[in-house]
Amino acid sequence: MATPLTDQEKRKQISIRGIVGVENVAELKKGFNRHLHFTLVKDRNIATPRDYYFALAYTVRDHLVGRWIRTQQFYYEADPKRVYYLSLEFYMGRTLQNTMINLGLQNACDEAIYQLGLDMEELEEMEEDAGLGNGGLGRLAACFLDSMATLGLAAYGYGIRYEYGIFNQKIRDGWQVEEADDWLRHGNPWEKARPEYMLPVHFYGRVEETRDGSKWVDTQVVLAMPYDTPIPGYMNNTVNTMRLWSARAPNDFNLRDFNVGDYIQAVLDRNLAENISRVLYPNDNFFEGKELRLKQEYFVVAATLQDIIRRFKTTKKGVPGRTSFESFPEKVAIQLNDTHPAMAIPELMRIFVDIEKLDWDTAWDLTKRTFAYTNHTVLPEALERWPVELLETLLPRHLQIIYQINQAHLDRIAVAFPEDMDKLRKMSLIEEDGCKRVNMAHLCIVGSHAVNGVAEIHSNIIKTQVFNDFSELEPEKFQNKTNGITPRRWLLLCNPGLAELIAEVIGEDYVKELSQLKKLNDFVDDAAFIRDVSKVKQDNKVKFAQYLEKEYSVKINPSSMFDVHVKRIHEYKRQLLNCLHIIAMYNRIRKNPTAPFVPRTVIIGGKAAPGYHMAKMIIRLITSVASVVNNDPVVGDKLKVIYLENYRVSLAEKVIPATDLSEQISTAGTEASGTGNMKFMLNGALTIGTMDGANVEMAEEAGEENLFIFGMRVEDVAEMDKKGYDAMSYYKKLPELKQVMDQITSGFFSPKNPDLFKDITDMLFKHDRFKVFADFEDYMKCQEKVSQLYQDPKEWTKMVIKNIAATGKFSSDRTITEYATEVWGVEPTDLKIPPPNEPREAIEETARALKKM
Repeated sequence: MATPLTDQEKRKQISIRGIVGVENVAELKKGFNRHLHFTLVKDRNIATPRDYYFALAYTVRDHLVGRWIRTQQFYYEADPKRVYYLSLEFYMGRTLQNTMINLGLQNACDEAIYQLGLDMEELEEMEEDAGLGNGGLGRLAACFLDSMATLGLAAYGYGIRYEYGIFNQKIRDGWQVEEADDWLRHGNPWEKARPEYMLPVHFYGRVEETRDGSKWVDTQVVLAMPYDTPIPGYMNNTVNTMRLWSARAPNDFNLRDFNVGDYIQAVLDRNLAENISRVLYPNDNFFEGKELRLKQEYFVVAATLQDIIRRFKTTKKGVPGRTSFESFPEKVAIQLNDTHPAMAIPELMRIFVDIEKLDWDTAWDLTKRTFAYTNHTVLPEALERWPVELLETLLPRHLQIIYQINQAHLDRIAVAFPEDMDKLRKMSLIEEDGCKRVNMAHLCIVGSHAVNGVAEIHSNIIKTQVFNDFSELEPEKFQNKTNGITPRRWLLLCNPGLAELIAEVIGEDYVKELSQLKKLNDFVDDAAFIRDVSKVKQDNKVKFAQYLEKEYSVKINPSSMFDVHVKRIHEYKRQLLNCLHIIAMYNRIRKNPTAPFVPRTVIIGGKAAPGYHMAKMIIRLITSVASVVNNDPVVGDKLKVIYLENYRVSLAEKVIPATDLSEQISTAGTEASGTGNMKFMLNGALTIGTMDGANVEMAEEAGEENLFIFGMRVEDVAEMDKKGYDAMSYYKKLPELKQVMDQITSGFFSPKNPDLFKDITDMLFKHDRFKVFADFEDYMKCQEKVSQLYQDPKEWTKMVIKNIAATGKFSSDRTITEYATEVWGVEPTDLKIPPPNEPREAIEETARALKKM
C-alpha cells in the first residue's frame, strides 16, 4: 500500500490555492483600497458588499492584465496556428474565484480580505453568473476555453454578448415562472469593450451579377462591437481571449432613407438593429426556426470571420503582410460548436470568391481544410433546417453559394453511386419535401475536413445511423472526441476539501494531468483515507443543507442519502422515471411505516424551455409530489423531495460536491455525452445510470461493477422500436407501477384539479418516445442495490474512491489535446510565457523556443 506524504513533504509543497507572501497580501490590500477609492468612488463607511466585490474583482483583474498583454505579444512574435472556437453559447458562470485559482492568488486574496475584516464568501456570492448558455453545449465551450489556455494553445472563443442570458427560474405555486436575467445591470468588471475593432455586418439586399462576379448590394448594415474577456490558463502565465459581439446600429441608421422627417422615430428604431444581441434563445436540444435566431447566427459568423482574416493578414512589423491565402488552413483552424455557426462555411466562401477573388475550387479547398464540425445531438427535433424562403430574403448571396456547394456535392455522389436517386435525395443539403429547407448538419459535414461526436457511443450512432451515407462516402472524416470537464472549476474551485485531500496523498500535479488520479487506487483500502474522504463528503452535505435552509427555508437531514438529478428538463432525460421512483418509495413507506428504510433526500433541478409544455408539466408534477411527500407525518425524515430552483453554474458548484447519488437515466441512445455525469464522479458521488452517452466510458474506466447500471442498451431500444413499445403491458404486469400511475391519474397529487396531469399520463401510455415504463422495473431494483450499499458506509466510500481514481479520462485537457493533435494540427505546450516583470526580450526568446519545437 502506498504511504501518504509526510508532514515535511507537505510543507515543501505549495498549496494548490497558491502561496501567501506578506508582500503579496499587502499589495492586494493596497490594490483593493485603491479601487474602492478611485474606481468605485466609495469609502468604507458607505461601501456595500457589492462595492467590495467590485473592488476585489478589479484588484484580481489587475493581475491578469500584464499577462494578457504579454500573451498577445507572444502570439504576435511566434505567429502560431490560431484556433477559433465558434459557439452561440458560452456558459461561463462566475469568474472571480476561477481567476484567483488559475493565477495562484486564492490564498493571498483570502488572507487580504480577512485582514480587511470582510467575508470572502459573501463577496463571491455578489457576482452574477454569466449565463450565456442553456446547458451542456454552452458549459462545454467554457471548459474548453479553460483547457485551451492551460495547454498554451493560441485559441480564441467567439460568440455573442447577450444582454439577457438564460432566464432566471422561479417556482410559484409549483409552476416554473421565467424572469429576465439582467446580468449586466451592475456592470461586468471582467470585460473590456473594443470599439476600435467594430465591424459591419450585412443583411437583406439582393445579388447583382457583374463582369467582376456576384455583388451583394442594397444591404442593411448592423455594427458588431467586440467585448473581450480574459481566459487565464492554470499557473502558466497564458491569458487567452473570449471575444463576444454586441449589435449596434450605425449612426446614420434610418436617417439616410426618406424618414428624414421623423428624426425621433429613426433614433428609437435603432433598437431594432440592436435587438440581435438582446437575448439568448432558451432552447436546449430543440430547433425554433425564427428569423431573429438566424440573424444571431449570421451576425456572430460574419463579424468573427472578418476578425480572423484581419488577424491572418496582419503579420510582424518588417515582415510583409500576407497577400496569399494559400497558407490559410496552416494558420487558422475553426471549430463549429454544433450547426449554430454553420453559416461560416458559405460566408468564408463569399469572402474568398466575391471579395478576395479566388477561384471557386481553390476557395472550397481552403474552406474545407479550415473548418471542423462537432455534432451534439441525434434528436431529430434539434437539427437545424432553415427555410430556403427565409435565407433568400435575409442572406440571398449565401443561399446561392449553398446551392452551388450542393450542386458540386450531388455531382460527386452521382459519380460514386450512379442511378441511386434515393441517396441523392437523402444526402442533399436541400430538403425538398413540402417547405424547402437547408439541412445545416449536411452543410457542416460537406464543408468540414473533420466531423466528431462527443462520446464513443454517440460517434458510432452518427456514423452508422444519422449520417451513415456521409460516413460511407468519406469514412476518414468521422472521429470521436469524448467530452471532458475542467478540473480547475469542477474540483479545485467547488470542492477545495477534496482537492487538498487528494493533493496530500498523491501530490498536486493531478490538477494539470488528471490521469494521475489513478494513483488513488493504492489508497482504496487505507482506513485513514476512507475516513477522510467520507468526512469531506459529510462536511459538504452539511454546508449545502445550511445553504438550502438559509436561501429557501427548507430543512433537510444531512445524514440522509443525497440523491440528485440536475440538468435541463427534457422528456429524453427522464426526470419522470425518477418521479415514479419517488412515488413508489413513498408508497412503500406508507404501506409499512415501521420497516427499515434508508433515508433519502431527492433533489431535482433544472430549467424547462419556456415553450416546452410537457417539460413544464413535469416540473409541476415533481413539485406536487414533493408537497404531498414532505407534508406526510408518516414519512417524517425518511424521504424528502426538493425542487432546486434556478439551477445554474454557481448552484451546480454547491450541489455537486454534496451529492451521494448522481442520476444519469436518459433512454439509451439519446444523450450524446453528458458532462454533469463526469462532474459528479469527480466529486465523489456514485452514478445510477443507463448505458448512454459518456456513462458507457465511465463504466469502462471504473469497472461496470462500480456504477449502478440498469435498463435497456441501445440494441434493446432498437429491438423494441422494431416490434413496437407497449406501455400498457408494463402497467398491467407491474403492481407498483400501476399504483403510481393510478395515483397520478386519479388526482392524488392534485386533489383540486384531478385532470392536471392528463397530458403526462396520456403521453406515458400512448406516445412515450423515451420508454419510461420499459426501464421502470430494472430502475427500482437498481435503486434497492443503491440503498443496500449506502448502509455500509465503508464499502460505499471505497467505491467512491475507485470512481474518483477513474475520472482522469474525463478532463477537458485530454479532450482538447485530442482536438489539437487530431483535428486542428497544433501541439499543446507547457512553455511558460515570461511574466510581466521580465523584459520584452524574454518573449522573443520564448517565441523562438516555440518555433523550434
